[in-house]
Amino acid sequence: MPKQRPRPATGSAIVPLSAAPADLVADVRSLIGSGAISGGRIDEALLEAAMRGWSVNTRRAFRSDLGLWGQWCHSRRIAPGSAEPADVAAWIRALAGIDPSDLKTRAMATIERYLVHVGWAYRMAGLTDPTADPLVRFERKAARNHLGVRQRQARAIRFKGDIADLDSPASGVCLAHLLKACRRDELGLRDAAMLRIAYDTAARRSELVAIDVGHIEGPDSEGAGLLHIPSSKTDRKQVGAEAYLSPATMAAIARWRDVGRVDKGPLLRRVTTHFDGSIDSIGTERLHPNSITLIYKRLIRRAWEKGLLGEMSETERDRWLTAVSSHSIRVGVAQDNFAAGEDLPAIMQAYRWRDARTVLRYGSKLAAKSGASARLAKRFSEQ
Repeated sequence: MPKQRPRPATGSAIVPLSAAPADLVADVRSLIGSGAISGGRIDEALLEAAMRGWSVNTRRAFRSDLGLWGQWCHSRRIAPGSAEPADVAAWIRALAGIDPSDLKTRAMATIERYLVHVGWAYRMAGLTDPTADPLVRFERKAARNHLGVRQRQARAIRFKGDIADLDSPASGVCLAHLLKACRRDELGLRDAAMLRIAYDTAARRSELVAIDVGHIEGPDSEGAGLLHIPSSKTDRKQVGAEAYLSPATMAAIARWRDVGRVDKGPLLRRVTTHFDGSIDSIGTERLHPNSITLIYKRLIRRAWEKGLLGEMSETERDRWLTAVSSHSIRVGVAQDNFAAGEDLPAIMQAYRWRDARTVLRYGSKLAAKSGASARLAKRFSEQ
């Protein structure tokens, strides 16, 4: 008769998501549980060092990933503290879509992140790390072969769209058309300011929502300004950076601040509306990072409804809504810079990129359309 696994200890479920160090300690402790057989003990020094070394976003991802692992264990009636390599291997196969499962198929990069965080949690809890077993290493390799390692890239929102000549008229989903789609009330003025800031600075969503009025300097004699970015994903030491704001962007910010009476504190705030769409109120708290993608999607729908996107079908619109993300403008900025002839070091310095491979990946589709092979194919296609 097969050996029955111990059930999860009462109260060992992962608690609601946050990034507070005390909550992360509770999550790691939950791996041990009162019924664990390995006598695990928290490595206080390792856990405390991780809490100081990790950014808030990393702590939040750690907690989220550990919660997903906890749900998997509970669904299989496994106490997380006594999980074995075979259990991790089954999780990988389910996440990769190799085995039938109710779980959504994840990208390989996401699965790798899950495993890194779960492995850290076991080591912090003083338990044997089941993710380090040879069986798991082979399952990871099999999942990579099954899924491939190419990461899904957010669809780019360029200033004038997918055009070869930057002086050409705007086309399709682009910043110029989204700006035209913005309403003329408080909500639209906030959206327009946000879009222009996002494009000028290529700001990540966390950087956008963190902007305070006091971070903006200017306008200068030409109407331009500077945005101080205190910290970012790649700036763990919080050295900070400065980003250029065009005169048009400074004017958009001024219009939003005036109508929204935003004199201090968070710049980009929530605007609530009534059922009929009219403005209800302007909040005092900053936007949530997750709202950025939702705003982009709302503006794409509005631009399509107003006929700004040309002869775009409903199917193509839906493809855009699926592929767009808070990173779309950042990708578009990189592509526009390549199209304008800017070199890689200048782009990385201006927009706070540390990894050249990321920037080159963003420009890869543009390069395919404008590189040597494209020029040669076009030349002979006309004969």
